[in-house]
Amino acid sequence: MLDPRQLREKRDAILESCRRRRIQVDLDSAIDEYDKLSALLTDSNELNRSRNDHQKSGKKPMSEEERKSHGEVGRRLKEDSAALEEQIRNQRTSLTKKMLQLPNLIHSDVPVGGEEDYRVVKPGQPKQFDFAPADHLSLAEKHDLLDFEAGARVAGQKWYYLKNEAVLLDFALTRFALDILLKEGFTPTVTPDVAKPAVIQNLGFNPRGEETQIYSIEDHDLCLVGTAEITLGGMLGDRIVDESELPIRLAGISHCFRTEAGSHGRESRGLYRVHQFTKTEMFVFCRPEDSDAQLEELRGIEEKIFDALEIPYQVIDVASGDLGAPAYRKYDLEAWMPGRGESGGWGEVTSTSNCTDFQARRLQSRFRREGKKKPELLHTLNGTAISNARALLTLLEIHQQADGSIAIPKALVPYVGRERIGTD
Repeated sequence: MLDPRQLREKRDAILESCRRRRIQVDLDSAIDEYDKLSALLTDSNELNRSRNDHQKSGKKPMSEEERKSHGEVGRRLKEDSAALEEQIRNQRTSLTKKMLQLPNLIHSDVPVGGEEDYRVVKPGQPKQFDFAPADHLSLAEKHDLLDFEAGARVAGQKWYYLKNEAVLLDFALTRFALDILLKEGFTPTVTPDVAKPAVIQNLGFNPRGEETQIYSIEDHDLCLVGTAEITLGGMLGDRIVDESELPIRLAGISHCFRTEAGSHGRESRGLYRVHQFTKTEMFVFCRPEDSDAQLEELRGIEEKIFDALEIPYQVIDVASGDLGAPAYRKYDLEAWMPGRGESGGWGEVTSTSNCTDFQARRLQSRFRREGKKKPELLHTLNGTAISNARALLTLLEIHQQADGSIAIPKALVPYVGRERIGTD
């Protein structure tokens, strides 16, 4: 959430940011709501001073009649204070509703435009085959690695079973990514697969409503998380850490659940868009002056992982109109997928975002600098180390061989225990 105290001061910058994001907001209405809250808080301060003065005046000697009058004034001031506090609570709610409609500001270097207007910051080279490559569904059927039919019978469309070597690869990808993150100073964490709607909203996601991609649990104030970004970010909610502890770098392993409403078409076939998958997520809490550098580090770690997996990729600077509300800047790593479209194409496999203090303000995640009394808001960043379903899809397609077998990249052989799928 943006700082409501700066809405008027940064009005032009906020409106320009929203224009670049291709969204319309009622900023002036939010400013009006903040002004109303400020006026009520001023009234509350004045009323509290009156109550304090009244209490002090009660210590001097009084007649019975004066004591009675003093008590009546005290009761009236107390009732006025309670009524005013109720108005303030209601006004805070009204302001919060307006503030939740405002996205984060965006980095000045973010390319302007929609989904196709990204900037390629690291070009990739598609893999060339000397045979007609199959897509991952054909390869999975050949080697008995996936069962979408059984998944549909048990849970519905886009649910699936992993089988045989696909199970080994799934666990291998998680452990491989985790080993890299441990060397990079991340604390390994297995997170809950559920979170309270309030936490989800504080991270900038929509837990309920028509456009949500999140599953809600009936009769419980809980939702299934679509990413460990939610559960990792929530860990420092309402906490103040010392500057010496920063940066805090967490590696979160969780199942991810997404409704994927409206996701159709050839490019969404198979493992590319599913309702459940395992993901290893990176999350960072840091000082404001460090977040730009942390974003570049997260991007570098993602590149290191996919270099080791021998998968061709390109890195893009996501355009303004394709940024999520919390993101100040976002990089996507897109892998080459031979089975995508008619003749192959790039598909997103990881993303990393700098969310500045947008999430921390709602979470009240803060730090205290050495020698300072007043705490400051942290900056938060997130990045995908490995999203297993899409990584598995890409591994099968990229490392397929002319004889129909699938080579295991050298980095994963120690984890999988074999060099190839489809040979004796």
